[in-house]
Amino acid sequence: MNNTFTNRPVTMNESKNLLEIEEHMYILDDVKKPNVFRNMFPYSEIPKIPFNDRTVPHDMPKDIWITDTTFRDGQQSRAPYSTEQIVTIYDYLHRLGGENGMIRASEFFLYSKKDRDAVYKCMERGYQFPEITSWIRASKEDFKLVKEIGMKETGILVSCSDYHIFMKLKMTRREAMEHYLSVVRDCLEEGISPRCHLEDITRADIYGYVVPFCLELMKLMKQYQIPIKIRACDTMGYGVNYPGAVIPRSVQGIIYALHTHAGVPHEMLEWHGHNDFYKAVVNSSTAWLYGCCGVNTSLFGIGERTGNTPLEAMVFEYAQLRGTLNGMDTRVITELAEYYEKEVGYHIPPRTPFVGRNFNVTRAGIHADGLLKNEEIYNIFDTEKFLDRPVLCAVSNTSGLAGIAHWINTYFRLPDEKKVDKGCELVHEVKRWVDEEYESGRVTVLTDEELLKVIDSACRKLGISLL
Repeated sequence: MNNTFTNRPVTMNESKNLLEIEEHMYILDDVKKPNVFRNMFPYSEIPKIPFNDRTVPHDMPKDIWITDTTFRDGQQSRAPYSTEQIVTIYDYLHRLGGENGMIRASEFFLYSKKDRDAVYKCMERGYQFPEITSWIRASKEDFKLVKEIGMKETGILVSCSDYHIFMKLKMTRREAMEHYLSVVRDCLEEGISPRCHLEDITRADIYGYVVPFCLELMKLMKQYQIPIKIRACDTMGYGVNYPGAVIPRSVQGIIYALHTHAGVPHEMLEWHGHNDFYKAVVNSSTAWLYGCCGVNTSLFGIGERTGNTPLEAMVFEYAQLRGTLNGMDTRVITELAEYYEKEVGYHIPPRTPFVGRNFNVTRAGIHADGLLKNEEIYNIFDTEKFLDRPVLCAVSNTSGLAGIAHWINTYFRLPDEKKVDKGCELVHEVKRWVDEEYESGRVTVLTDEELLKVIDSACRKLGISLL
């Protein structure tokens, strides 16, 4: 019998005040053939989500934060940003994160001169947060760029599923591990903190490869006394937050394994999600709840394929979970959305939560009437206070007099003493024009420009002014 397993130590669990025997010894399972979990991921069918009803406890860290990949993953699905755009967006991120640095870090590519110039210019800003960090492949050539620029930290791509190890890298698990560890050691020897991106973790053998690999990384962290961060990357968006789901699809199961069995401290754990199955936000929140201090995001969710976890979403997730914004200035989100539309040329879908042009616009007449009486009835929170976006009612054939009155009051930001109501002559004048439009066969919602023309004409006719 293997003495490694028979001589497992008995130790006191200080949090439970109970003696425990180490249940498992996590040794690399250097399989001959790749384990691609074909029972869960049959390529010719829709992926399956099996359950074994093993659950793990909530383990939310004392401090949680957001990190950003707008300039890395966010550039993999769109035209590259200019140097000037990167620096401007970085300034916005600094303001959004607030005095407590809630947007902890922002990662950059280093491969083009444009990106390197952006790194230097952002460094010149001298901000403590977001910390400037980089991303490289597990390559000694790539690592030269990190040294040349003088980065304090860098991400390293360490693909961890057999899909990548066997099929992409053409290695065995042991060969991949030894290769990754050699690059990590190079970082540590230079005094640079590595951040290991465990690519495709939701299709990886968690206890046969991921945990043994992370145990080796934790040994190196102890040896060199330099932080080694672990980023769990749900590269294909397969992660689920259902209690009792089987790993590697279980987000909570993965985080539990990394923290409890691989010994990765909370502050060294980070989640990176993709939205292929519409689960990026909920999986990121779940990662927080079960032990990750950091969640990685991208502005407006822009990223590879369906995108990443939207940064703005996690700002409001943080506020809901913590009961505070902890200094974040959420009005900057609206400024960023306007900057992207006007300067970057990126079209934000109008119904996108928090940032879309119509995210807090209602169209139903009965809703408009409710808003006129009290906006709390149909607005998610005080959007004017937190996003500088007052709630609006689009004017259509269903808006009625209340909807038109509310639109005028809101659009012109009229003070209480100048607000119009359903009985106002101006409102009736606009309503007559609206009715004529739809009686003549119109089916689309009226534009702001059209309404402004009509209101201006009606004001001149009635001899009144809204200003």
